[in-house]
Amino acid sequence: MTDAGPAAGRGLLVVGEVVTDVVARHGSPLVHGTDTAAHILSVPGGAGANVACWAARSGCQDVALVARAGAESADWHREALEQAGVRALLAVDPEVATATVIALVDAAAERTFLTDSGAVLRLATEDFAPSMLDAVGRLHLSGYLLFAAASRATALLALRTAMEQGVPVSVDPASAGFLAELGPKRFLELAEGAELLLPNADEARLLTGLPEPEEAAAELSRTFPRVAVTLGERGAVVAAGGVVTARVRARPVLDPVDSTGAGDAFTGGFLAALLAGADDEAAAAEGCRAGAEAVTTVGGRPPRP
Repeated sequence: MTDAGPAAGRGLLVVGEVVTDVVARHGSPLVHGTDTAAHILSVPGGAGANVACWAARSGCQDVALVARAGAESADWHREALEQAGVRALLAVDPEVATATVIALVDAAAERTFLTDSGAVLRLATEDFAPSMLDAVGRLHLSGYLLFAAASRATALLALRTAMEQGVPVSVDPASAGFLAELGPKRFLELAEGAELLLPNADEARLLTGLPEPEEAAAELSRTFPRVAVTLGERGAVVAAGGVVTARVRARPVLDPVDSTGAGDAFTGGFLAALLAGADDEAAAAEGCRAGAEAVTTVGGRPPRP
């Protein structure tokens, strides 16, 4: 462990999203045009909300989430967050429903998403207040907010305000598919000023054009002071100053159920460890521990108490 400076032991503010996840686990391949048997469950999700819940699960004592939900399910999402130890700073959208994701999970626990962004991308600048950063040691932004004008303005307001207050910012690129639509160059411009970037291997490749995640991590760390790239079953790699500084193995999982939210769990565990004073390698190990736990449960959140 090393001293993380003035941010150590302080709170985490996540600006992101809540989503209603409809998880369909199918043991056999999908059959086009007819029925495929599946186990289907509706659970609270969303990358930002998942990160916040896993940070609380990993020991962070003060975690809050700023997000927008539709009126039809805002109370349900607020209750789920608070049960997980997260202060829910939810704006309620009276016109548009909460975002919904249908997660198709195959026999290998790999998932494919169908996404209706709903209220997520309507997160407005008035939904964020600079006072939300009081006593906050780190701000985490879900990159998903950068994919539409309204939520982008809110994310950038939070980023600029945090920088002005000396609060380090982390950004998760969120989606390789939407990242490709926005354009890697544009994303990197929008995320400028972040102290930590947390892509998965596909997102790191897309952002750099480099085939190997370790090379991509090193290259991205020339722009961002720290970069942690998740590698799925191979763990994670951390880079700073243009070089790889740590490689951490994944924890073995004997019976994976659903990989939804494993990257969010890594991020939550990583950030909680940084706030507790861990160095990058120890934080990545904590992230891998949380990620391994995440694939043993359905949905992207920790098991409920």
